[in-house]
Amino acid sequence: MKKLRVAVLMLRDFVPPDTIEGLTEDELGPWKTEYDVLATLGGLGHRAHPLPVFDELSVIREGLAEMKPHVVFNLIEEFHGVGAYVPFVLGYLELKRQPYTGCNPYGLMLTHSKATAKKILKHHRIPAPDFALFPLRKVVRRPRRLPFPLIVKSATEHGSVGIAQASVVYDDKKLTDRVAFVHEELHTDAIAEQYIEGRELCVGMIGNSRLQAFPIWEVHFDGLPEDAPKIATAKMKWDRAYQKKIGLKTRAAKDLPAATAQHIYRLCKRAYRILGQSGYARMDLRLAPDGKVYLLECNPNPHLEYGEDFAESAESAGISYDDLIQRILNLGLRYEPEWKS
Repeated sequence: MKKLRVAVLMLRDFVPPDTIEGLTEDELGPWKTEYDVLATLGGLGHRAHPLPVFDELSVIREGLAEMKPHVVFNLIEEFHGVGAYVPFVLGYLELKRQPYTGCNPYGLMLTHSKATAKKILKHHRIPAPDFALFPLRKVVRRPRRLPFPLIVKSATEHGSVGIAQASVVYDDKKLTDRVAFVHEELHTDAIAEQYIEGRELCVGMIGNSRLQAFPIWEVHFDGLPEDAPKIATAKMKWDRAYQKKIGLKTRAAKDLPAATAQHIYRLCKRAYRILGQSGYARMDLRLAPDGKVYLLECNPNPHLEYGEDFAESAESAGISYDDLIQRILNLGLRYEPEWKS
């Protein structure tokens, strides 16, 4: 295996220390992914160095000039505090003819707006919950075709930002209140979609043109009250103490009919290609009690922390964490943007 120079693009606040000895799990939290990726690349024999950024492209230009990396390992989810700017950063890398890992700018732009992604999926007859978009500073009027219950989210924030138990609403008053919360607290458009009761599933995927889907993963909310909506809230995703309190568990889905599993894999691969994905992504789905599968979201560049769902599902497919990081690196080098053709 060729040893590579790798610039690991990360937010400047998440540059990890050289060692994690003596640190608690909570202290590791903000930059654990960055540490795991850097340590793993080093363990594989690559010369990996952080390339910390916040809001200046000149930092990237200077870093590339100094490091002369074979590939940039992209770990940023925002630039200047804005998620929508990440595709432009990757576009800059393409203009510099610099290979990078993960999803391409086109695929990121299509999935950043949940409404845009859902419209594209609907056009291609991919089953997804019906929805309505509520732009900032517009009066909230629910379309008659959209029955309750609904789940209200930011139209552009990801990672369950702004999602709580109160996000599931059952009447127009609560809908108006929750849309107002998204507008005022997150400063984004809001989207309200059908709340689908059922099993919470996800599928990790890796590849550019040839795709591999990892085993179907399931989220279990065993400790939630019986009448509470079974949704992945922000508190549930990021608060480790709360995860333990409610008995949050994720593992390979069991007792799925073979035909349902095959349908899920076909659906995910088709959506991956329709939404222009490359590198790696995670598809979030719901399996309703009647057996119907709904694609909720496509998440490019999901978290790569060791022990998290994406890496765990890869492990269950026989791909160690070292192998996963190396595969993502290889895919970045093999991706063919316009400048290569």
